Amino acid sequence: MSGIDAFILHLDRALRTVTGVHRAGRASPAGGLEEGALDAPSRAEAAALMRVNHVGEVCAQALYQGQVLTAREPGNRLALAQAALEEQDHLAWSGERIDELNGHPSLLNPLWYGGALAVGVAAGMLGDRWSLAFLAETEHQVEEHLSGHLERLPAEDRKTRAVVEAMRGDEARHRDSAISLGAAELPGPVKLAMRAMAKIMTTIAYRF
Repeated sequence: MSGIDAFILHLDRALRTVTGVHRAGRASPAGGLEEGALDAPSRAEAAALMRVNHVGEVCAQALYQGQVLTAREPGNRLALAQAALEEQDHLAWSGERIDELNGHPSLLNPLWYGGALAVGVAAGMLGDRWSLAFLAETEHQVEEHLSGHLERLPAEDRKTRAVVEAMRGDEARHRDSAISLGAAELPGPVKLAMRAMAKIMTTIAYRF
């Protein structure tokens, strides 16, 4: 693939991500499940939580794109690209669920995408071991974050819970994959800084 073709491909992916044009390769885990009897506050809460998850997937697309662009080992580049495709499913699933709950995606998606892309490129420029280390820790924190959402979602909201549970399973596999590819161990202060930034992002995305 030529440099121009690669640029067009990455630009197309970025535009599709921030404008909400998502296409899943796998069927949504919520497909075929009946909508639960949710009152208005429960629906609003579920929609807000899925907006947070959707923002996380927007960031994942950008992060992976930045890391694919800077990965040095072809095998790592291929693994990152495959994980990005699975994260694209998450993006489509969460967007679909937001629509079903009469919610809306974050108004700041272009900002989230641009920031995550910069982080992905910066991590990649440090070398594959550190790029994979950042990825592994990110997926670990996302897995914890999704577990927290499952605790907050009502049992009768089977559709939202099915989506979140499937996403959590994929995130765990992506973390394990990054470790198996040779991820380094991030210093404790870096992990804490990542948690602080994630807290800011999720708080804003929950409301906007």
